[in-house]
Amino acid sequence: MYKKTTLKNGLRIIIVPQETTEAVTVLALVRTGSKYEKKELNGISHFLEHMYFKGTKKRPLPIDIAETLDVIGGIYNAFTSEEYTGYFAKVGASNFETALDWVSDIFLNSTLPKKEIEKEKGVIIEEINMRYDNPMSHIHTLWSKLLYGDQPAGWDISGTKESVGNVTKADLVDYMKKQYVASNTIVCVAGKVNNALALKKVKEYFSKIKVSDPVKSPKVIEKQLKPKVIFQKRKTDQTHLYLGFRSYNLFHPQKYAQKVLTVILGGMMSSRLFIEIREKLGAAYYINTETYSDPDTGYLVTRAGVDNKKVKIVISAILKEYKKMSNKKVSPKELKKAKDHIKGKTALLLESSDARASFYAHQELLEKRILTTKEIFTRIDKITPNDILKVAKDIFQPQKLNLALIGSFKDKSEFEKILKI
Repeated sequence: MYKKTTLKNGLRIIIVPQETTEAVTVLALVRTGSKYEKKELNGISHFLEHMYFKGTKKRPLPIDIAETLDVIGGIYNAFTSEEYTGYFAKVGASNFETALDWVSDIFLNSTLPKKEIEKEKGVIIEEINMRYDNPMSHIHTLWSKLLYGDQPAGWDISGTKESVGNVTKADLVDYMKKQYVASNTIVCVAGKVNNALALKKVKEYFSKIKVSDPVKSPKVIEKQLKPKVIFQKRKTDQTHLYLGFRSYNLFHPQKYAQKVLTVILGGMMSSRLFIEIREKLGAAYYINTETYSDPDTGYLVTRAGVDNKKVKIVISAILKEYKKMSNKKVSPKELKKAKDHIKGKTALLLESSDARASFYAHQELLEKRILTTKEIFTRIDKITPNDILKVAKDIFQPQKLNLALIGSFKDKSEFEKILKI
């Protein structure tokens, strides 16, 4: 299914061959993100990601970076999270080496031109403005702030306008030298490739990667004794909300049971909350339940855009479904549906080379182990109604309950009164 090689310098290379495609994806993933930042430079991980598209010695201008893959119809992008930053290129299999050359070039040889740094500050500030102006997007920022407060886990990945304005070239170079090193990096090649050739080429193109010990992120502090609410008043046509609980991290033995529980609650159009809130109450267009887990934190949350007049009704209805899950076992039929949904959706998603690269690289980066889909499905198949009930009782507790809202209300006190389970 895959081949993992760790070089003497610590660089990990994962090759995932796939005969049923004509594409190949090259992904470089580095273990650094907003959780690794200092407050005065919050957003530097994301800023550096932007700057990697501004020029290298080989490709000195932004247009040179873009045209390399545009002329062959490649798909390329980058992303930053709390835990990692990634750069990828997806191309036709015959252009594999072009993609590898491009990814390695921006990853290892970006020049970070000063004039581009100043221009990009404006771009990133507009990105911050864009997300703030979209309540459906900004609610996630409020949720992180509610859960984790004034520590890296609670800061915006993009930073603030002030912290972005503070970034200098020296800051970017220093951060890059500390974090973009061999032992902190995974290069994954997935798609129509030859194992031996791909490994040889990755070694060749990434031979100049720096070797040192990266800075580690501080441990997240989680402290909560009762339900909490965060509220932002805005004149909106609907209220956007996140309602959920602190839950399991990536290493928790019940994380797969938590995933199945999430799907039953709000992970599909026939889920309990979709039927209750959208179909029966007609109170929301979008409503779904998700889990997020990283190495030291996790949460389960239902997100929705709700009719302003029905917000309290919807919150009460969601809490009622949470409580049902912790009071009564799910039926074998409903459990099987959720398991089959997860397995079927996973199989469909992993048809593409970029999804496969992400699937293998993220596991290795965050968990330092890789499970195949077969191994994951085996764990899911073993989950029982008792497991779901046990997880629900453990997670759905008042001292873990949180609510974030954006809407046209007076204050949060009216919601604190109904936040009971």
